[in-house]
Amino acid sequence: MEWLRETLLGNSPVQAVIIISLICALGLALAKTLRWRGVSLGVTYVFFIGILFGAMGDYAHPGDPLVNKDMLDYAESFGLVLFVYALGLKVGPGFFQSFRQGGTRLNLFALLCVGLGTLLALCPVLLAAMPLPDMMGVLSGATTNTPALGAAQQALKSLGLEADATTAALACALTYPIGAVGVILALLLVRRPLERRSRTYQEAETTEEAFITAFEVTNPAIVGHTLGDVAEMDGGRFTVTRLWRDGKVLLPQADTELQQGDRLMVITDRSQLGALTIFFGHRDQKDWNKEDIDWNRLDDKLISERIVVTKSAINGRRLRDLRLRTRYGVNVSRVKRAGMHLVARPGLVLLFGDRLTVVGPREGVKQVADQLGNAVGSLDTPNLVAIFLGIVLGLLLGAVPFYIPGMSAPVRLGLAGGPIVMGIVVGAFGPRLHMVTYTTSSANQILRSLGLSMYLGCLGLDAGADFLATAASPSALVWLGWGAVITLVPVMLTAVLCVVFGKRGYAATAGMLCGAMANPIALDFVSDTTKGDKATVAYATVYPLAMFVRVIIAQVVVLMWFA
Repeated sequence: MEWLRETLLGNSPVQAVIIISLICALGLALAKTLRWRGVSLGVTYVFFIGILFGAMGDYAHPGDPLVNKDMLDYAESFGLVLFVYALGLKVGPGFFQSFRQGGTRLNLFALLCVGLGTLLALCPVLLAAMPLPDMMGVLSGATTNTPALGAAQQALKSLGLEADATTAALACALTYPIGAVGVILALLLVRRPLERRSRTYQEAETTEEAFITAFEVTNPAIVGHTLGDVAEMDGGRFTVTRLWRDGKVLLPQADTELQQGDRLMVITDRSQLGALTIFFGHRDQKDWNKEDIDWNRLDDKLISERIVVTKSAINGRRLRDLRLRTRYGVNVSRVKRAGMHLVARPGLVLLFGDRLTVVGPREGVKQVADQLGNAVGSLDTPNLVAIFLGIVLGLLLGAVPFYIPGMSAPVRLGLAGGPIVMGIVVGAFGPRLHMVTYTTSSANQILRSLGLSMYLGCLGLDAGADFLATAASPSALVWLGWGAVITLVPVMLTAVLCVVFGKRGYAATAGMLCGAMANPIALDFVSDTTKGDKATVAYATVYPLAMFVRVIIAQVVVLMWFA
């Protein structure tokens, strides 16, 4: 068995891969099985298993690392880069859209929560009661934000403060459980009074997700006008896919004149329902958004099919530029992207992997499918060129020095900031440059899970040698106390301000705070205890910006403090 001992205990690349993979496997297995009332710490268990392995290795061979230091640094850095870049790609398409309509206000309150937590973390530092590296670790743990920890560590290491980077990881490990459950506790404490206060508010929708309904034309003001004229009057906020007249179905065109009694199948978003009801005259109360509706049985002349964009030439083009209605006599009713159904407005930029619902005659629909590609199998193969090229550009961006007046050393985005910024930019603007950046949700999830597991496993392994001694020290109690303050105070205060002054409902406020704190565990709790999807929508609205700001601010604070 000598070969087994050498393989497991020898400081070789193979041994490093085995140990790190074993840590990840055990941690992820615990994430699936170890729950308390349905709540799990998720991938964070990998962090704690890494700490356990690091402590065991140090106990068996004091001063001798279990895994080669260079291998550990490489795996930790690569895991962090892979995670933050894939995260940037995921949130990029919706990053700038999140500021539309009510999203701007929600993002401002999310930034307020981020700012309050950061200021609280700096209070003991400014009072000379705690070192900055300790409090950056506490801040990362209290906000369950490991990318921010990675950013702070990279900044500390760039200044030659390796020991401080390890201390920050230990502080994060101790306070992370408080951050995970503290948000739930804070929301429970303010829930009843805020729910009573918010019942009088009529919340604005923060999403442009498509809603299907039908109207009957009874407004004499629009009778005799063409659909094109009517759309211009209303600002093009809806799409008409079918028109019933005298018992017959017609495919509406821009030059179709409306008549009294026409019934229109309309795709719009919920916020427009009231205005469109006044505009057309009468709204059909039938629920057309059910999943089990067979659209092809509504009539015998038109069919409805979902067609997937799989031709790279279509990527980044606007819907109006394809002239599908003029060329093929079809209408695009809605576009499914990242699980959301978007209204097919003429100016909508199409992305690789979009699923277009097309209504029209069978031959026209077939021709549209040929133009757009509709090769579903090709979506299973992600464009790895864009991923690796984006990582390269992100690392180069992270190395660019930014000189700030009054600072002796330049600020760099680093391993965490550079790739996440580049991921957001590529995800948001890559299609406009005809870059195919599409990855399936499962592929992106694998990349993020792989990168985060590697990073947390290595982070725990590196910090494990000192964990037990640190946890038993008096400073651990101080970390836990400040962690609770940083978690509870910003959440509760921001919740009150958002409901009272922002006039948002409790569900949207709670979802926003879960996004600001990067806490999917709390989001699951809120989603289970509130009606509708307002919490999930609010979470998705603020998460990209909040995550980006936390990653960047962690580095800026460290570099400015030690400059």
